[in-house]
Amino acid sequence: MVSSRIDGQRTKSLKLNIIAGKFGGRPIDAPDGRLTHPMSSRVRGSLFNIIGDNIKNAEVLDAFAGTGSLGLESLSRGAKHATFIERDRLANKILVENITTLGVGEISTVFQIGAKTFIDKNQDKSYDIIFADPPYNDLQLSTVFSLMTLLKPNGLMVLSYPGRGELPSVQGVVVVDNRSYGTAALTFYRNK
Repeated sequence: MVSSRIDGQRTKSLKLNIIAGKFGGRPIDAPDGRLTHPMSSRVRGSLFNIIGDNIKNAEVLDAFAGTGSLGLESLSRGAKHATFIERDRLANKILVENITTLGVGEISTVFQIGAKTFIDKNQDKSYDIIFADPPYNDLQLSTVFSLMTLLKPNGLMVLSYPGRGELPSVQGVVVVDNRSYGTAALTFYRNK
């Protein structure tokens, strides 16, 4: 754990590594677990193994981005562009620092707003892959499922949530995979 200052406030940050691709092995910062719950390398690795080549040249939306690890991993593996949504000011600053560290500013867009506000203001945008990793203590399922309106035809949305309970199905999309990793679970939705 590393201690640093952001806007005069002392924060503790964790180091995560990009798993594979162009930036494989490169470290990125993550705020301590009170602001975000960074996805473990094991779960992240499994997620990207399932997605496979769908990530190549994809337009990616990393909602509830936190550290940006999902969007940054996507860019490392060949995504064309990543859009990040993170409303928390401190997490957003670390996210921007991670983008700068990896030198992917030209293929990244960051919005410091809530996911619901982003959806309401960006109905003209669409994405090949959407990552939804909301806070586990507030899944905001109505907002998460509203993200699906931004999926391109045949687009894929991956929802990360606590590994307990069933999630409701959503009209117009089908669940194509569901994986559990102890305290975390992933559900993959395809826009049909």
